[in-house]
Amino acid sequence: MTRELVLKHEFVEFIPDALEQGTIYISIRFATATHLCCCGCGNKVVTPIRPTDWKLIFDGKTVSLDPSVGNWSFACQSHYWIRNDRVRWAPTWSRERIESGRIHDRYAKEDYFRASDGTTNVAIEDNAGEVEVGRPKRGFWHALKKLLP
Repeated sequence: MTRELVLKHEFVEFIPDALEQGTIYISIRFATATHLCCCGCGNKVVTPIRPTDWKLIFDGKTVSLDPSVGNWSFACQSHYWIRNDRVRWAPTWSRERIESGRIHDRYAKEDYFRASDGTTNVAIEDNAGEVEVGRPKRGFWHALKKLLP
């Protein structure tokens, strides 16, 4: 998709039941941004504003969401960025790339919410498209930290 879309944004307390195409509704109270899919399919897109999901940027005039919006569960499978109230279409992802992204997101959330035991899981995709999941090797500083009181 290449047509340029300009969205309007509305800050609301509650997300309305009926959404207008071309409007992104932002509830700070519920840390959520919601809009109808920008491809025009009519599906409702909910983007939680949280450290492990999306970041909302409001520059006083326009809004942006980071990272991109990938509607992998919808038939349209649209993929786009919302930058300064404008929709920027992104490349389509393969099934393998979508699954790799989901694995990465799952481990990022687990790591974020894990008790601070100093361990993290990582998902790394190599050039052949293989995904390896596990804990990174511990280094010198970790060993030194264990020796200190």
